[in-house]
Amino acid sequence: MAKLTFGSKLPTVETSVFTTMSALAREHQAINLSQGFPDFSADPVLFSMVDEAMRSGQNQYAPAIGLPQLRESIAGLIHARYGADYDPETEITVTSGATEALFCAIAALVREGDEVIVFEPAYDSYVPVIELFGGKPVFVSLEYPDYNIPWDHVKRLVNSSTRLIILNSPHNPTGATLSKADMQNLSKIVSSNPIWILSDEVYEHIIFDGQAHETVSKYPNLFERSFVVSSFGKTFHTTGWKVGYCTAPENMMKEFRKIHQYVTFSTSTPFQHAIARYLQNHDRVLSLGQFYQEKRDYFLRQISGSRFQPLKTHGTYFQLLDYSAITQEKDMDFAQRMTRENKLAAIPVSGFYHSKEDHRVLRFCFAKENETLDRAAEILMRM
Repeated sequence: MAKLTFGSKLPTVETSVFTTMSALAREHQAINLSQGFPDFSADPVLFSMVDEAMRSGQNQYAPAIGLPQLRESIAGLIHARYGADYDPETEITVTSGATEALFCAIAALVREGDEVIVFEPAYDSYVPVIELFGGKPVFVSLEYPDYNIPWDHVKRLVNSSTRLIILNSPHNPTGATLSKADMQNLSKIVSSNPIWILSDEVYEHIIFDGQAHETVSKYPNLFERSFVVSSFGKTFHTTGWKVGYCTAPENMMKEFRKIHQYVTFSTSTPFQHAIARYLQNHDRVLSLGQFYQEKRDYFLRQISGSRFQPLKTHGTYFQLLDYSAITQEKDMDFAQRMTRENKLAAIPVSGFYHSKEDHRVLRFCFAKENETLDRAAEILMRM
């Protein structure tokens, strides 16, 4: 009998760099500043609200599109922050994490042969989903060291096969943010082309230095063609809860929901009840940028005078450090050696490029207790 061969739909996909570095950190009992999760607790008030929801019997399936009160809270927050209006009934869907929302949005849009513009370094879930649905990623490298978008290059790449542009701001892994000028350039490109937008804005509330978050939701020409994805896990220090959401005009959301209902159907009910109540106080969101800016600044003060050179970061809870004054090793080799020998784990930024582009830069997560940052800084100062 002939041996059955199970062909892969994603033959080039390997274990993610996040999984690799976190496993190495555990193996060598290293401080883990590689994976993007806080090591401090969320607000006890939020925990109490979850407990109350559980004990009051809110433990069965929620509606597939999310609890009405949570969708209304999301709509209220978006309007208060950006002046944009989404109908909670037809234009907002609660998802099991932002990654599920990204999957459903790409699945709803991308068809066989479609081209999708992806800016690198890029979060690692975009490209496999594009390829899974027969699309072709078209890669554009952000301009090092500030990681700006080369809009003239983007304009030259656009053609009749261009279906989708994926944005990410504040940007993981670089911490770069989009400006009004970026939005104007994007508007010019899409206004004369039938191109859709997927805007990954999971760090939208973690933005620094007095900047305002530039969301596509604020621009009518972009609003009408955009899926916008965000995350309560990032916002409320609860990444393990996997509660995210997606907003889009009704015609787009209708297609999104067709896919969503067969991916996870619905998201944790007591968490939704709690977050809906917690969001009634917008100050709990508005204070997040200052909280993380203080974390960033603390970390940078602790490593001041080291041989690591910080790059600018205006959002997220990640800091890039240039280590070229220490060694010319490839970033993956250096990151692994630092984990084994110095007991500190970070992410090599080449892992966010399909071509493994290497600028001798590592990504460090500063969403940690100051004690954790102190111990990490002591290691960095010795290197």
